[in-house]
Amino acid sequence: MKRFTILVALIAIGAAGIAARQRQGGPAQPQTLEIEKVKDNLFMIKNGGGNTGVFVTQAGVVVVDTKLANYGAAILEKIRSVTDKPVTMIINTHTHGDHTGSNEAFPGSVDIVAQENTKANMEKMDAFKGDKAQFLPKRTFKDTMTLGTGADRIDLYYFGAGHTSGDALVVFTALRVMHAGDLFAWQALPIMDAANGGSGVAYPETLKKAAAAIKDVDSVITGHSPVMPWSAFVEYGDFMQWAVDSVKQAAKDGKSEEDAAAAIKTPPDKYKNYTTERAAANAKVIYTEVKKLSAH
Repeated sequence: MKRFTILVALIAIGAAGIAARQRQGGPAQPQTLEIEKVKDNLFMIKNGGGNTGVFVTQAGVVVVDTKLANYGAAILEKIRSVTDKPVTMIINTHTHGDHTGSNEAFPGSVDIVAQENTKANMEKMDAFKGDKAQFLPKRTFKDTMTLGTGADRIDLYYFGAGHTSGDALVVFTALRVMHAGDLFAWQALPIMDAANGGSGVAYPETLKKAAAAIKDVDSVITGHSPVMPWSAFVEYGDFMQWAVDSVKQAAKDGKSEEDAAAAIKTPPDKYKNYTTERAAANAKVIYTEVKKLSAH
């Protein structure tokens, strides 16, 4: 169990470093991509940024998230190892460059879909300025959207702020699989990107709304770690509720932000597999929001 916890921690730290370097414009070390079958005509490509979903439909391939910049050719190589169908659609789960960085590697004719707040966030990124604006989402949705029918059906959902202000959940209906993006990146305290509308206080509420509303899902493609069962997604909502409530209580008791961070540094035994390296950063976001709310 201890070895598993250390492994999860290393995955979380490495992925966070990639994301941070992307936001800062620094280069990330090239990684070898790996593809694995999730179920039937659904695959996941690992490394090089966030996990990429590959859904082979009758009309073509739907790609969920395109990793860091300069991974487009490698993504296409992995796709060609399982199908000769062309990529016809990209779904971006959120704005971060480790999930949108290789949009430009695909033809301009490819349909790009995202939640409306994600498009607004992407429009602020240097990576999508000028002639690169053609790789922004062409279609957006507010709360829900259905793409395709029958075995090819994809349901998109948005339940509120969390990791960012536009985290989309992508459900491959017939396969009973969901791609959660970085709303559920790993079994750890998350990145709360307040600059892109992320919220600590809203995070558990968003997860719980999703868990209550989405039905008939068995497996979840996470943002940066292995595929997990639906029960892990539900539990993550409980974990985040514990974290937020702990910081709220510290603030209510007049304790410092540092004390609030200490309160979520060591989770209770039921969450002993979760890592908490981001305790200080999470506490800062939540504490700031709580103080702002209490001032009104």
